[in-house]
Amino acid sequence: MDTGKIEAMIAPSLEAMGYRVVRVAITGGRRATLQVMAERADARAMTVEDCAEISHTVSALLDVADPIAGAYTLEVSSPGIDRPLLRREDFARFAGFEAKVELRQPVAGRRRFRGKLLGVEGEAVRLLVDAEPVALPLAAVTRAKLVITDELLAASRAQAEH
Repeated sequence: MDTGKIEAMIAPSLEAMGYRVVRVAITGGRRATLQVMAERADARAMTVEDCAEISHTVSALLDVADPIAGAYTLEVSSPGIDRPLLRREDFARFAGFEAKVELRQPVAGRRRFRGKLLGVEGEAVRLLVDAEPVALPLAAVTRAKLVITDELLAASRAQAEH
């Protein structure tokens, strides 16, 4: 199952509704689970109603296209405060916040880094690690996510109030 094709199929409808797809993943087991992580395009906090609206739309789209063989469960969620950083724009958008980044190949003898995001420059994610700026190849990032800090919580609260 190609999650990229599923994302391409559902993203335009969700964007028209005011949402942005963060990630589409399929987990195995006896019954497959299709996980759709989305956020509001207006950057406001996701509600249960938002997830239900997305679920209904995605279900209808998948019923028509039927891209998944066999039975599966659809799970819709928001990225949460300690959200994954998946796209170039995510690293730029969340500059100033602390993040954990894991790489496919080591840089300076390390594969795991934690520090303040400085944004993206060229094809590298810039991170301030122990008061030293580090450039990590964007193509080598296997996992990255925000770290819950007081600053991130305060920003999240301020965002929820708007």
